[in-house]
Amino acid sequence: MNWDLFKKWFIEMLLPNIPKNSLIIMDNAPYHNTFSEHSPPTPLCSRKKIIEWLEQNKIHCRDDCLKPELVEILKKLAPEPLYAIDEIARSHGHEVIRTPPYRPELQPIETCWGVVKNHVARNCDFTMNNLIEQLDSGFEKVTAKTCTKIIVKVRKIEDKFWTEDLKLDAQEPD
Repeated sequence: MNWDLFKKWFIEMLLPNIPKNSLIIMDNAPYHNTFSEHSPPTPLCSRKKIIEWLEQNKIHCRDDCLKPELVEILKKLAPEPLYAIDEIARSHGHEVIRTPPYRPELQPIETCWGVVKNHVARNCDFTMNNLIEQLDSGFEKVTAKTCTKIIVKVRKIEDKFWTEDLKLDAQEPD
């Protein structure tokens, strides 16, 4: 998968088939996080691009600033990056939120894929015809009931994280 393929699928297949004002949950796959042309630079951008953005935003810096110094200015003043997919979704009345990186337990789709892959693994005879057949029957196991159970489980995990976070906040000295 790459940005161009994902964008095509997103615009042509997803957007026309979801309810108005949907909340679209994304993981942090690189093709989900392609920066918009309107995005401020990030620390990984070139020194030249950072300087251009600072100048456009009337933020003065010395001509002899090193890139690490420019990055420090950028971190303090630049807004969060803008993602192209967020702009596309917003232009169609939807909102994108991202789950934290490296947290597959917060990704319902990961569990759905697990259901399909486990079915295939248990029933595969290593022929292409059987693989196709097992994929189809594996996908049939991912029902609305299955998805509801997975979402309930993810919400319990989220609640546990919130509870733990509140406990940590309570322990911090003022």
